[in-house]
Amino acid sequence: MLIKKVLNANTILVEDDDRKECVYFGKGIGYGRKVGQSVEKDEVNRVFMPVDNLQIQEYLKLLESIPPIFLEITQEIVKKAEEDLGCKLNVNIFFTLSDHLNFAIERQKNNVQILNRVFWEIKNYYPKEFALGEFALKLLKKELGQVLPQEEAANIAFHIINAQSSDYANRRGIEYAKMVSGISDIVRYDLGIEFDKNDIHYQRFLTHLKFFVERYFEDKMLSDEGNALFEQIATLYPKAITVAFNAKDYVELLHKTTISKEEVAYLAVHINRLMNSDAIDKSKNQ
Repeated sequence: MLIKKVLNANTILVEDDDRKECVYFGKGIGYGRKVGQSVEKDEVNRVFMPVDNLQIQEYLKLLESIPPIFLEITQEIVKKAEEDLGCKLNVNIFFTLSDHLNFAIERQKNNVQILNRVFWEIKNYYPKEFALGEFALKLLKKELGQVLPQEEAANIAFHIINAQSSDYANRRGIEYAKMVSGISDIVRYDLGIEFDKNDIHYQRFLTHLKFFVERYFEDKMLSDEGNALFEQIATLYPKAITVAFNAKDYVELLHKTTISKEEVAYLAVHINRLMNSDAIDKSKNQ
């Protein structure tokens, strides 16, 4: 197999004997390698394909923006998770969890703490996954010297839980999809811009909306425990918090259930991240 691109020290894009492109993961597999060199299959511990899938192409772009250390840590987490759980995880977790860990460290450095209000439920109903989340926190401390709050163990566990199943989006699918679409339209209209719907940053924003909608319909929304987080986010991201409140008004008008300020703050964080990403479709905003 020939190397077509070195994505980072642990990830390469190769072309196999059938001229199909594949993403290969392997510790140190890309170190010192150059385009055109060959690689043996026994050097690889994970294959991710096909690259002609549009979503995977976006994931590859995302890989280039994530420091390699997060992929290394993610590979260790996934390896242990598959051993402990006795099942293969959806390969998308290599990208989504790496991105989450990177963002979690970024938030930590900026002193933006978002507590997980379903911490108790995850810890008690998914003990194996939660233990893997704690394992991940120890890895982050060992490799990066960063100590994240224990709530992050639940966030990481949630990624692992989700990677074991691909059918959660089908539950109450039409109702969920309508709300996700409605909130997305409000964000687009309020910001006065179009988004590239194939961009990984936009897809990541939609993923947050899906989880929010699921919590909303299952009456498991984050509860208000003081206004510290809300006030911090409102000060840091005033435009995003305004858009988030408009989305709140839209949802409450349709479904009558009140949305907590904690949920609004969390939504604003993701709106702000979307605003500062490459997801804006510049061809439609000129």
